[in-house]
Amino acid sequence: MSVDAGDERPDVILVVDDDEDIARFVAFNLKLHGFEVLHASDGQEALEVIEEQRPDLAVVDLMMPRIDGLELTRRLRADPMTSALPVIMLTAKGMTVDKVNGLSAGADDYLVKPFDTAELIARVSSTLRRNKEFREVSPLTGLPGNSRVRREITDRVRNGVDYAVGYIDIDRFKSVNDRYGFVRGDDFISALARSLHRAVVTVGLPPAFLGHIGGDDFVIVCTPEQVRPLTERAVVDFEKAADSLYDPVDGRRGYVELKDRRGNIRRAALVTLSIGVALSTARRRLTDPLDAIAVASEMKTVAKSQPGSYVAVDRRRT
Repeated sequence: MSVDAGDERPDVILVVDDDEDIARFVAFNLKLHGFEVLHASDGQEALEVIEEQRPDLAVVDLMMPRIDGLELTRRLRADPMTSALPVIMLTAKGMTVDKVNGLSAGADDYLVKPFDTAELIARVSSTLRRNKEFREVSPLTGLPGNSRVRREITDRVRNGVDYAVGYIDIDRFKSVNDRYGFVRGDDFISALARSLHRAVVTVGLPPAFLGHIGGDDFVIVCTPEQVRPLTERAVVDFEKAADSLYDPVDGRRGYVELKDRRGNIRRAALVTLSIGVALSTARRRLTDPLDAIAVASEMKTVAKSQPGSYVAVDRRRT
């Protein structure tokens, strides 16, 4: 399918080919599968269309007048505004050197002419999916974001398995940023990502999923049985790592001193973790990813009302 849950419009594909018959064939089949299609006859026209329309992917013929496919791809990669646009190159049958040149210029994939409809749709869909997952990965932690989290929960719902969603954030994280600045704050976020990753690896199979939805907020998706060992390991690991990130004097006394707007000194305890957990079992089925995340977020609020690192698990039946 060309439209992911939550997307507001179909993906827009730009077909760049001076052969009208091939362009019509590609456009027809893409439209048949729910994509919107734009057309350009050569690389120069393609640059103009891309500037105005911002397509989601370009299918580009190698041999074209004015600006050919290789030069077009190089120009797209050199421009920060288009460097992330995925490109599938159309190459002549058996021309290995064309494939190599296309990939070297920055193409994401290639199709060898003549090609069939199934391969065209499969290549376009997989390239779009990879690109979307890459774009949503957190540059700080390298972990997938919101859309991938929702898909992970959806897959577990579809497979009919029991699952748990844990929503994690750092208590008093603002005090770290206020005391040391955002660079040190990023160190705490990275430390939490590493602690969670080690915990996920430790609990073993079936593999738990770890996502970073922004700032100091993380999500885990696992089996209900994995919740306790995973969270216990993560809390111990993170608190140890976080202690080492404080200035020695703050770490020894167990708090940081901050000035409020009136110039008064206040104390903020060292960071801990609040973890809210939603369970989807026979007792209560959560079939909507957004509902599962909302329940986990609600339980995280409960966890924050408790002292120290705390895990609050929702055990309601309705």
